[in-house]
Amino acid sequence: MALQIGGGGGGFRSLMRRKPVDSDRARAGGQQLAKELNILELVAIGVGSTIGAGVYVLVGTVAREHAGPALAVSFLIAGIAAALSAFCYAELASRCPSAGSAYHYSYICIGEGVAWLIGWSLVLEYTLGGSAVARGISPNLALFFGGPDSLPWILARHQLPWFDVIVDPCAAALVLAVTALLCLGIKESSFVQAIVTIMNACVMLFVIVAGCYIGFQIGWEGYKVTDGYFPYGVNGVLAGSATVFFAYIGFDTVASTAEEVKNPQRDLPLGIGAALSICCFLYMMVAVVIVGIVPYFAMDPDTPISSAFAKHGMQWAMYVVTTGAVLALCSTLMGSLLPQPRILMTMARDGLLPSFFSDVNKHTQVPVKGTIVAGICAAALAFFMDVSQLAGMVSVGTLLAFTIVAVSILILRYVPPEEVVPLSSSRQESMGLNQEYDEEKGRDPLGDEICDTSQIKDLIMTEAMKDPLLEKKQHKGTMDEMKRRKIAAFSIGSVCLGVLVLTASASATWLPFLPLCIGCIVGGVLLIPGLVVLCCIDQDDGRHSFGNSGGFMCPFVPFLPVVCILINTYLLINLGGDAWLRVGIWLLIGVLVYIFYGRTRSSLVDVAYVPVAKADVRRSSSGFMS
Repeated sequence: MALQIGGGGGGFRSLMRRKPVDSDRARAGGQQLAKELNILELVAIGVGSTIGAGVYVLVGTVAREHAGPALAVSFLIAGIAAALSAFCYAELASRCPSAGSAYHYSYICIGEGVAWLIGWSLVLEYTLGGSAVARGISPNLALFFGGPDSLPWILARHQLPWFDVIVDPCAAALVLAVTALLCLGIKESSFVQAIVTIMNACVMLFVIVAGCYIGFQIGWEGYKVTDGYFPYGVNGVLAGSATVFFAYIGFDTVASTAEEVKNPQRDLPLGIGAALSICCFLYMMVAVVIVGIVPYFAMDPDTPISSAFAKHGMQWAMYVVTTGAVLALCSTLMGSLLPQPRILMTMARDGLLPSFFSDVNKHTQVPVKGTIVAGICAAALAFFMDVSQLAGMVSVGTLLAFTIVAVSILILRYVPPEEVVPLSSSRQESMGLNQEYDEEKGRDPLGDEICDTSQIKDLIMTEAMKDPLLEKKQHKGTMDEMKRRKIAAFSIGSVCLGVLVLTASASATWLPFLPLCIGCIVGGVLLIPGLVVLCCIDQDDGRHSFGNSGGFMCPFVPFLPVVCILINTYLLINLGGDAWLRVGIWLLIGVLVYIFYGRTRSSLVDVAYVPVAKADVRRSSSGFMS
């Protein structure tokens, strides 16, 4: 097909239109984000956004109920599972550095409809995530004042009369403070987050070192339990891995800062990988120490680390651990509020949201308007609502993004979108643009250009193709390539459908045994042959030149992305019906917004693109004929 037309036509066609890989920067015009970040700041953002206060609680719950002394193994397995998504993010962030993160990648590789739903889900994720984190800070702060209800009156929680609502002024104030910090600039906010992250890491190192000292004194009694190292078996360790997997969510924040990185092609993959590796190391070391100094069945599920030190005469360690929890929450709050205005900015650049969100402040070079709106919304939720019960909705957005990023890797490798260049309206008119434009004209439609040696060479090559033998050979090669792309696209669809059927059937434990087995067999029949075909056919040569070539390449394709899709889909299905019901309502609202606003205002409406190679040949012909 010679031309790709954005078109404002049919609904399905608008869902499938894709934007060029380099269009994001072109649409930004003069409003560019400041390029201030290096690899150390990216690592600080990634670690700070990932390590939340959950680790200070999760070790007790997972050890008691699932993993036992093998808690570190659960963290290791979860870390490896998270690394699969990190590999996929690293390649796409390197190739297509944009503040849009998963939204931008899916818009390029899959289409506008999927991209809109991913972007809409991420907006919900970051808003609820920031609010939930902020609500968790005030109870921890209160411990420094003597107890849960000991905060100063102006910061303490209050129940509104005549309403069953408990407001949290401290949470709202913290959200607004972080919002103000983010408005100052990416350099300033990343510097503060780096300091907070380093302090939190120091607290975790204190837990590790002090715990090791106690462990060697008492002979690591936690590992001498009669139940052995795997009291709940392999299934328990895997169940624990599924629980602690969510402790690794946050590294994707690094990808949303892509436009602000000095050397994105090199630093983004390294930043994502280093951040995840540091988090995995700290998690595993804390797990090794805590289950070694206290038997897993004797752990306090609410305050496992503080109580572990208290049992060995170090009651004062409670304040150190609480400090770490507060620092972790503050750092995670910054990591939750940082990406959202950048997602909104990218969606507004594409015309799917009002241009208000795409404004970049000339002095601070950050999207100040979007940051303020996002901060006010998150502060209002943190003030009025106990959003902890909505935590499952946060996970839906993250896991959807992880899944779509892995699918995008398969598409990029096997059926990458053809690189195209936009045509001006004058050139569209001169070409007599229409949707069925597929034949060559006897005139030059792209205007006059100066002829040079390379253009003459291109024209000679074009004319040579008129030789019957060469033309036949070229036609056969084109047909073979089209057949390969169709087979690859069908196989990717088969893999995705097979994963969905397999994970849904395996999770439906309420079904009788026979239907459950049939569902798993059907899923396997769809998944395995599709994966085998992808392994046997060649990847597309266009993958080498797609986007910014020469950067990080995801290894073990197609196995790694398919396993990533399988893990994330399984976790998605098992989040529970309540979370999906609430997310479904939010996505339905998003569909209505898209239908009545984004679909007709998309920047791809009535925009035509021509493949780069064809544009080059036409320009060459034009120069020679002139």
